Amino acid sequence: MTNSIDDLEKADCILVIGSNTTEGHPIIGLRIKRAVMKNGCRLIVAEPRHIRLCYYAGQWIRQKPGTDVALLNGMMNVILSEGLADEDFIRERTEGFEEFRKTVEQYPPERAAEICGVEAEEIRRAARTFASAESAAIVYAMGITQHTTGVDNVLSLANLAMLTGNLGKEGAGVNPLRGQNNVQGACDMGGLPNVFTGYQPVSDPKVREKFEAAWGVDYLPGNPGLTLTEMTDAAHRGDVKVLYIMGENPVISDPDIRHLKEALERVEFLVVQDIFLTETAAYADVVLPSASFAEKEGTFTNTDRRVQRVRKAVEPPGEAREDSWIIAQVAARLGYDMGYISAEKVMEEIASLTPSYGGISYQRLEKEGELRWPCPDAEHPGTPILHVGKFTRGKGLFSAVEYKPPAEEPDEEYPFILTTGRLLAHYHTGSMTRRVEPLNELVPRNRVWINPADAERLGVADGDEVGLQSRRGAIKLEAKVTRKVSEGVVFVPFHFGESPANALTNSALDPVAKIPELKVAAVRVLAGEDAKGVTYDMA
Repeated sequence: MTNSIDDLEKADCILVIGSNTTEGHPIIGLRIKRAVMKNGCRLIVAEPRHIRLCYYAGQWIRQKPGTDVALLNGMMNVILSEGLADEDFIRERTEGFEEFRKTVEQYPPERAAEICGVEAEEIRRAARTFASAESAAIVYAMGITQHTTGVDNVLSLANLAMLTGNLGKEGAGVNPLRGQNNVQGACDMGGLPNVFTGYQPVSDPKVREKFEAAWGVDYLPGNPGLTLTEMTDAAHRGDVKVLYIMGENPVISDPDIRHLKEALERVEFLVVQDIFLTETAAYADVVLPSASFAEKEGTFTNTDRRVQRVRKAVEPPGEAREDSWIIAQVAARLGYDMGYISAEKVMEEIASLTPSYGGISYQRLEKEGELRWPCPDAEHPGTPILHVGKFTRGKGLFSAVEYKPPAEEPDEEYPFILTTGRLLAHYHTGSMTRRVEPLNELVPRNRVWINPADAERLGVADGDEVGLQSRRGAIKLEAKVTRKVSEGVVFVPFHFGESPANALTNSALDPVAKIPELKVAAVRVLAGEDAKGVTYDMA
């Protein structure tokens, strides 16, 4: 997030797009609701489904899944044509504006509305509300990024923020909500194939030299590694022989599960390190039991770059050990002795090698409670708001982004758009929450949301068993007939291993970020006798 969670309550307008915030990020959802109810913030929700935030919104835009670039270009067309842009901010702090303008001029509200399946006047209204606000914040999540055009979607949101001067100030910003509790921290710590900690590129010889000296090794490779989905494809081809999976359950969370399972079966050796015997761990040759967050020391970096301490509350059960201890033991057996790794020593190394974390220490966290990076030295107070006065690159770069359709669209054989998401009662792949009986009683099984008009046409009643089939697989689940989804669209939560949404989803990737298109796939609904033969093999 360019701004902080607290800062959302200072916004005069919030655009929530591609985020079911109250269910995926409920604490942040509460902040948004409080901004509306107590501070008079105007809320715009752009979301294919009717979500709980829609009850608080002054405007709900129900765009077709996968059409976000067209919607945003349409809004920016209105802002430009009606003279609502922040010309001073554009002139003083940005570049690339003219090329951007030429592209956006090709998306009048009528054209954008036709692509998105909404009314042109809705686009005009949203544009005027957002651009006229003193401070306007953008909040988004995986509904923006999990597309073959995910990078284009994010660039379009950055364009909107710059066009209206909503960066580098309170109550504004471009604010992505991370999907899990330490995704931001994992990325900050080099959990990406092309960077070391703090996004220092592996391709930079000087960066490699610094880490080689710190780690006492002669050579670190300068070529980026593979992303998760690329690893799966490589394993499927036989190019990757060994996989070590830690704290991840791709048998539920990755697209095209059949392809993923085949890849796991083809590797010569699979290690899974996790706190439970997950669906993925069932494929492992070796399972290493690890400690949960409550059973170890360390830090988390949350979605607004806030670094906080985590303190050990209980001892790990049985043979479970801290992840750092397990990694050190494996490394020693491979010939690299790390010795004893304490969480505090890890934090010291992070600060010594990572400029944005340079001033963060256990001593400061004990005293101050939290710090937000960038925090380059011990005297620095941390940075609640990014891009104040200037951007990291100097001037903000506008991007000319054209609308591109999803990789897979409905046709006669597969006439429905499938989109996926989360429920409040369960978390991610259900590894933890589906072991909690009260939560299972609340939401015991998976359901497909289907519009009443579609249900009537198919002869489906609420509670019926139906099948869903895509070009990649099929699952059986219960029908939930509801007006909260549009005609031609079905929604399936992805938490349920016995009927996983990702058995159906498309593994087509964004060409830049290599993120799969989990939010749009073409499916058909099987009802009555056709549904009886549908099974899903969990093995």
